[in-house]
This record gives sequence, C-alpha cells and structure tokens, in this order.
Amino acid sequence: MLVDYIDQHREAFGVEPICRVLAGAGMQVAPSTYYAAKTRTPSRRSVTDAATTTLIEQVHAENYGVYGARKVHAELRRRGQPVARCTVERLMRTAGLRGISRAKGPRTTIPGSGPETRPDLVERDFTATAPNRLWVCDITYCRTFSGWAYAAFVTDVYSRRVVGWQLSKSLRTDLALDALEMAIWTRTRDGHDITGLTHHSDKGVQYVAIRYTQRLAEAGAGASVGSTGDSYDNAAAEAFNSLFKAELVRNKGPWKTIDDLEIATAEYIDWFNHRRLHGEIGMVPPAELEDTYYRHNTAPTTVEASVPSLH
Repeated sequence: MLVDYIDQHREAFGVEPICRVLAGAGMQVAPSTYYAAKTRTPSRRSVTDAATTTLIEQVHAENYGVYGARKVHAELRRRGQPVARCTVERLMRTAGLRGISRAKGPRTTIPGSGPETRPDLVERDFTATAPNRLWVCDITYCRTFSGWAYAAFVTDVYSRRVVGWQLSKSLRTDLALDALEMAIWTRTRDGHDITGLTHHSDKGVQYVAIRYTQRLAEAGAGASVGSTGDSYDNAAAEAFNSLFKAELVRNKGPWKTIDDLEIATAEYIDWFNHRRLHGEIGMVPPAELEDTYYRHNTAPTTVEASVPSLH
C-alpha cells in the first residue's frame, strides 16, 4: 500500500520527501526499500491473482454486474478455469465487486370481482417433472420518467425459463393475455405440446377475466389460482419478479420511457434464459436444462424428478 501511495504522488513531490513525511507519521519506509520493491520480480501468486481478477471482472461485467462469488466461481469453472471459491471471494472483495441483493416491494394484485371457483392445484408445491407441466404467471410494476410501466411474465417452473412476457402502460387484461400468447407461441413454435399444462396465478382481475380463461381452455391448460393477498401462494412467479426488479430495473435504471425499458427487458430475458446461471437448477441456464431434458427424453416421461423450489 505504501508503494502504491508513493507511486501516486512521486511525480508531484518526489520519492525522498514523501518517505520523510511518512516517517514523521510513524510509517518507516526508506527510499531504497521503495526502489527495491519496484524492481522486485512479482510473485507467482500476485501474477496469478492479477490474471484471475481480470477474468472475474469480465464475468461480472458480462452478467449485468449481478453475480456474487458463488456464481462467478461457477461460471469460471464452466469456462475451464480451476480456481477455488475462497480465492474468488478474496479477489472480488479486493476489486470491490459484489452481487445484487433483492428487495421485496409492494404487490400489484387487484382481486377480481365475483365468486372464484377455480382450485389451487399447486398448493405451494412449486416443482415440476418436465417442461410445460407447470407455468406460473404474475404482474409487476416499474417506474419510468414518463410514468408507470407494468410487466407480465410467464415462467416455466421446471427450468425457470421465461416463456412469455409483455410490458404495458396499463393493467388491462391484454397485458397478461399478450404474455400468455407469447408463451403458447414460443412452445408450439418449438414443437412442444402444452396440453395438460397447469397454469398458476394469483386472483388478479387480469387472470380471472373471461377472455383469459377462454384462451387457457383453448390451449388445453388447466387454471389454478392461489389465495388472495398471500404471496407464498404464487412464490415462484414473485421470485422472478424480484430478480427482474433487482437485476435490471434498479440495477440499470433509471428509465426514460417504457420503450427503453422494453428493449432492455428483451435483452435481459435473452440473457436470463440462455446465459444466467440458476442455483435452483444446478448452476446452468434454463435453456441448457431444457435442452438436456429433451436430449434424454424424446417422449414424455412418468419418472418423478422434482426440481427444488424457489424458496
């Protein structure tokens, strides 16, 4: 640290005067000691640390600056870099790098009017044995300079993949319906049958609307709803919302318009689905997990292979 300090100020004051001032402050360092340190061959550890720090900074920057030591370490291992997790933690502290923490905000659910007879088919068991067995859906809000924006997402519980999404300036049914249409189109485009799928949401007015219910029936999906005002009954969907808000909305904001946020959301979802490592599914991206599943399961399987919940 003293060598770095002298380096920063030697052009203005000179090495010898700085050493005298430091000695007067109780920090003894002779000019000869400084010059010896500058000419000394760097240690193997310092060279290795510098190279590893460069890789860590690259991984951190390429992933929205949201990865903590656990995921940086996992990504380095995926890239064939043998480094201990404790080393990653130490170098990240030294470089001032850290992950993003999530904060929970208010909910956006507006309960639908009238009696609701649809059952809760999930009962807080957010696991699935294959893709397209259970989708969870929810709506969240985002602030822009031009007003509030609302985002609806459809997530496949098996892989945590976002299969449908939409942004809007209003909370009308079309917001949720457009996200559902994208999810259905995405899966049918890839040749996957969603008949028998369970679609889980809260009792928000958008999800209990007649048009939305009819579209689910046309797609062969069963509707499931959680209880009103209980976030745990739709925890898997709200878990993604909190990631979206922390990793994109707050991390990369503020946002001028909904158009700016929409473009950024498209880029974020692409990263989230194809490159972001997820601890709940074995530190792989959602698309990779699905690809692995389909490589080993050319036909639907009845073997139970639950995925850990998002809690």
